[in-house]
Amino acid sequence: MRSSGSGRNSGRGNQRGAGNDRDERQQGQGRPRKPRPEERRYDVGPGGTQDGPKSGRGGAARGGAKGGPRQPQGTGRGRTAPASSREYDARAEERNRERYADKKDVKLPKTFPGAEQEGERLQKVLARAGYGSRRACEELIEQARVEINGEIVLEQGRRVDPEKDEVRVDGLTVATQSYQFFSLNKPAGVVSTMEDPEGRQSLGDYVTNRETRLFHVGRLDTETEGVILLTNHGELAHRLTHPKYGVKKTYLAHIVGPIPRDLGKRLKDGIQLEDGYARADHFRVVEQTGKNYLVEVVLHEGRKHIVRRMLAEAGFPVDKLVRTAFGPITLGDQKSGWLRRLSNTEVGMLMKEVDL
Repeated sequence: MRSSGSGRNSGRGNQRGAGNDRDERQQGQGRPRKPRPEERRYDVGPGGTQDGPKSGRGGAARGGAKGGPRQPQGTGRGRTAPASSREYDARAEERNRERYADKKDVKLPKTFPGAEQEGERLQKVLARAGYGSRRACEELIEQARVEINGEIVLEQGRRVDPEKDEVRVDGLTVATQSYQFFSLNKPAGVVSTMEDPEGRQSLGDYVTNRETRLFHVGRLDTETEGVILLTNHGELAHRLTHPKYGVKKTYLAHIVGPIPRDLGKRLKDGIQLEDGYARADHFRVVEQTGKNYLVEVVLHEGRKHIVRRMLAEAGFPVDKLVRTAFGPITLGDQKSGWLRRLSNTEVGMLMKEVDL
């Protein structure tokens, strides 16, 4: 019995060995042999590569995990569905092109909320105009101190168009664009031009190394000192010098007296000059030392040498003349030859003077 069992085992082994020899002979004769399970290769994707999870026996062949897609029937044991051919992909792509051929203006979906909005955030515009950090500008909005086109803004993140929208803080217009505003205390002997062909000292000598080209607002006589404004805001400069808006200028003049009591009344009533009457808006004596008088003259006209000509016609030639204010912009303690940038409040006051 034991010998027969061993003989059966031996026979099986011989049969397996004979089968292997037979497969090898078939392979040698050109007939493909059936691959062993451990040698079998599996298609795992549309391209027939093995980069993805293996198919065949296992969960994928039986339908995958619960709820997963089942493999098509009839694919055979240990096989997957055939991959999409390149011809099929080409035909699908061609159909898609034909479908959207006439739709040239296809609008893409918005990628974030508010993408359709234009302009800049209000707090950014205020910060650039010099009202402090963005957080400080947000506090201005929270305090209901900011207006857009006459409407008080309370919500954060409001967008504005710096070219079109009018922004105000505390009722004063904000220069939302890249404008610059300066006040220069012009010394005597400086020509009121940005450059002088004769080589004399001019206003341009005080504004070198600036980011943009500036120009002066009005003029001062060469020997007259005091406030002169420089900016690149053309409309503001035009209105500040236009007679329609009547922006007042204040001067201090040194004259030699004695002066009559009715000098102020004469100047206010009008002094006849060669180019017409000239009238002062205000006159007062600021200081008197013996026969030397320091008088203040306020007027809204801007004719050449107007203050000197008026006082000279009244019988009191001017020894020294200083313009101490141009509208709301005062000289204060600004030293001769010093240039300073106007504050946001001052710019707003200037714009208010000329309805900007």
